[in-house]
Amino acid sequence: MASAMLDAALYGPEEPAVVLTYAWDRLLIDPLPGPRGADNFTGLISTTSAVKVVPAEARPLAPAGSTLPRLAAELPHTFALIDPHHGVEGVTRQLEELLSYLSPTSIDLLDVGGDILARGDEPTLKSPLADALTLAACCRVNAPVRLLVAGPGLDGELPPDDFRPMLGGLVHTFTAADVSALGTVLDWHPSEATGMLAAAARGARGTCEIRDVGLPVPLTDESPTVHEVDLDDAVTRNQLARALMTTETLDEAEAHSRDICGYSEIDYERNKAARLKAQPPTDLNPDTVLAQLAAFEAEAAGRGVTHTTFRRLTEALNYSGTQRESLRELLISSRPEQYETPLWRITAKPE
Repeated sequence: MASAMLDAALYGPEEPAVVLTYAWDRLLIDPLPGPRGADNFTGLISTTSAVKVVPAEARPLAPAGSTLPRLAAELPHTFALIDPHHGVEGVTRQLEELLSYLSPTSIDLLDVGGDILARGDEPTLKSPLADALTLAACCRVNAPVRLLVAGPGLDGELPPDDFRPMLGGLVHTFTAADVSALGTVLDWHPSEATGMLAAAARGARGTCEIRDVGLPVPLTDESPTVHEVDLDDAVTRNQLARALMTTETLDEAEAHSRDICGYSEIDYERNKAARLKAQPPTDLNPDTVLAQLAAFEAEAAGRGVTHTTFRRLTEALNYSGTQRESLRELLISSRPEQYETPLWRITAKPE
């Protein structure tokens, strides 16, 4: 989603980019841990032997979930699927085949937040695997790849001060006009980092609380910026990316993540999925929801929080991922003045 916004801002709407991306929507959308591969979909289009395009008509095989078909339906871009199940060797092969097929005039690797610049031992780092796999593959292809970091710190994983010296020249500062390229996607897509990027581009400032654990993320004048970073410097810093260079399976990549980072984020998803499966369903009673919201907002305001995401609200109020859209519709219809697209603005006074 951020790639679509960047493409429109830097290159214009005339020839939308091909976006090579993961089907890794986390448990809020997809109840299965880890990323989805081509075998988890019907209706994919073979572009090359290794690269499959996700059209609007594609569907994930139940019980898997994916936002990619809906993105393909609502945006003009072509979405091709990164399949990490064959490790960096497989992702590299996908990149090489796609570059040969397209002969693109530019290749941008976009990360929102900056965790692609992690060493691997940072205590706040939560999800390094996808970034490290992609970074390693981009380093291996025989083509110039430009690494861009948008919204420093917006993923809640690394404080911007940790990697600000690595940020090169300012490439772009997103504006409200840039966000309009996404149409109505922000109204339903669960990406917290891109949502905050878009909100910051529209002028939102303060502290946004995200994820299941309630990470506080500052929304500042730096939040809507995009910077170029030297690709070689990023690989030199990212220990996990270097270790993954010759991996041939996702299991092998996970093992390296456990060794270097002390964990695999897919293990975290496996454990969380087991907990959620055992969680009894909760009715979305409007009076109950609004009472829960009032208590959450009072506590959040006491923590200095000014905004939150609907993912955070869904999990903080103890509802399931399948109830997220219904919860969102209920809250917006009840308190439309607090909907600062796509974030929820906290208005309660601290307790």
